[in-house]
Amino acid sequence: MPDITLAAQTGRATGSAATGRLRATGKIPAVLYGHGIEPVSLAIDARDLRTALTTEAGVNALLSLEVDGQEHLAIARQLQRDPVRHFVTHIDFQVVSRDEVLRAEVPVTLVGEAETVDREGGVVSQEQFSLVIHATPDRIPREVEVDITNLEIGSSIRLSDITLPEGVTADLDPEAPLVTGQAPTVVEEPELTEEQEAALVAAAGEEGAEGEGSGAAESGDEAEGQGED
Repeated sequence: MPDITLAAQTGRATGSAATGRLRATGKIPAVLYGHGIEPVSLAIDARDLRTALTTEAGVNALLSLEVDGQEHLAIARQLQRDPVRHFVTHIDFQVVSRDEVLRAEVPVTLVGEAETVDREGGVVSQEQFSLVIHATPDRIPREVEVDITNLEIGSSIRLSDITLPEGVTADLDPEAPLVTGQAPTVVEEPELTEEQEAALVAAAGEEGAEGEGSGAAESGDEAEGQGED
């Protein structure tokens, strides 16, 4: 996959007020660092950035970052997003080399339908939502897919059951489950002891007696009223 070219501007002002003005013009504040260079404050066009990070490689895309006439091979390392609208508000780029092995976190995506689990009223429980992987920059996957088509209740799909892309390894224990088929949840009513049952019967009896007494009192009051007439 060819590198994605992304232009960056240097010399941006720092500080919250300056950053706000920068975003108002459609640009995103950024920082470039790594491989012995001093951190450089940058400004990236928001549309260009969105295009660069929505390719097949996703946010782990290998970028050719153009800075003051020089090209730096880089990847996005840290993205800050607006908590409500989720657009990128700041991004860090790390300079990399093509042959170095990097550590990255990629999402785990479930594909297929666990028909057996659904038919038996069970639940598909995803145990891992991301994986920390190691790979060269050009081999970092957008995501790791787990096919749950053959999942059954009581069974699990472990890391060792799937095939990672070529050149990719994961930190997770190979026997760690990624997804599990769980049995339906049944809520059982607790059994009462003899003392608890006796207390419930006695309470019911007292309520009945109170109701009868109240009825009798009302009848007496009514009779007295008729006598006065």
